[in-house]
Amino acid sequence: MHPTEQVSSPARPPKRRIIPNLRWYICGLLFFATTVNYIDRQVLGILKPVLRTELGWDEEQYGNIVFAFQLAYAIMLPLTGRVIDWLGTRISYMLAVVVWSFAAMAHALAGTAGQFGIARFGLGIGEAGNFPAAIKAVTEWFPPKERALATGIFNSGSNVGAILAPLMVPWIAVTWGWRPAFLVTGAIGFAWVLLWMLTYREPRQHPQLGAAELALIESERADEGPPVRISYSALLTKRQSWAFLLGKFLTDPIWWFYLFWLPGYLFDRYGLNLTQLGPPLVTVYLAADVGSIGGGWLSSAMLARGVSLDRARKTAMLVCALAVTSAIFVMYAGNMWVAVALISIAAAAHQGWSANLFTLASDLFPRQWIGSVVGLGGMGGAIGGMLFAPAVGR
Repeated sequence: MHPTEQVSSPARPPKRRIIPNLRWYICGLLFFATTVNYIDRQVLGILKPVLRTELGWDEEQYGNIVFAFQLAYAIMLPLTGRVIDWLGTRISYMLAVVVWSFAAMAHALAGTAGQFGIARFGLGIGEAGNFPAAIKAVTEWFPPKERALATGIFNSGSNVGAILAPLMVPWIAVTWGWRPAFLVTGAIGFAWVLLWMLTYREPRQHPQLGAAELALIESERADEGPPVRISYSALLTKRQSWAFLLGKFLTDPIWWFYLFWLPGYLFDRYGLNLTQLGPPLVTVYLAADVGSIGGGWLSSAMLARGVSLDRARKTAMLVCALAVTSAIFVMYAGNMWVAVALISIAAAAHQGWSANLFTLASDLFPRQWIGSVVGLGGMGGAIGGMLFAPAVGR
């Protein structure tokens, strides 16, 4: 070999780039999905005054359209929870968002209350996957001491979606019409799908997760062993399941009420038009956003101070439950902004409660059961909403 010749060494594999605090990027994706979920869910309520005038709906017909969504949601939640535990978080979450995005866009094709009910039913089928999949992702990516805060952050996406919707939807509807409002908002979900499929893996399979963060994620986690499936009949023998289910059944209808009926209430009671709905709705849902994160932070802060897991969660939930009672005084409000302030306190407290209730599921059950448990509880909440919606419509 000539002395000047160089022997090339074999090509080295590219060094993977570790992303610090990757779990919080994952939480950001869950937040994004939940934001899109609630934008799509909120569009109908915002456009209700326009659609009621243009299509001639009465309150009972609108209540039946809301009922169609909640019926699909109730039916699909336990089934979706099972699918998530079977297919895994990555694929099942993607499928859920694809289904609800198509259904959201399908509202633009509807022209009667019955057709809106069909589109709404499809939306409920897809949106049923959001919270079971997101809670399962939190369980996979966060240690117990951080789960309430992570849940509060992603759950706050519901309020951000409810804030963005009254800012986006009236402008689109006034500029181009109500049908493009459904098309544009429904299409956002497909951008999320692309980001999700490029980014999400389970922690042990993620090439950009550092060893130190993986150790943190798996800290304080009991050895769960190989996946063990459990039937819904077996879950229903556990009192923890009933506590979660009944908690959702009794409290979810409050949030359904704010989401679907608040725009109409402001329109009828205070004479607001479509473009005037934005400020009061943004105020309510911004407060709810703060409550969601604050409720999660409260129990996490107590845990950091050495308070037991059970006491921290229950104390935070008790504080939130007491604050919800502000809604009782709305009927005595002398003007719109007093009513909005009282509703805002109740909405914030409800979302703080919800963040801790969701986290309880990940505290009480093995990771492999989370989708099923959250699906079962979500079904209870949807049934509560189904029973509530027609009564409000009448």
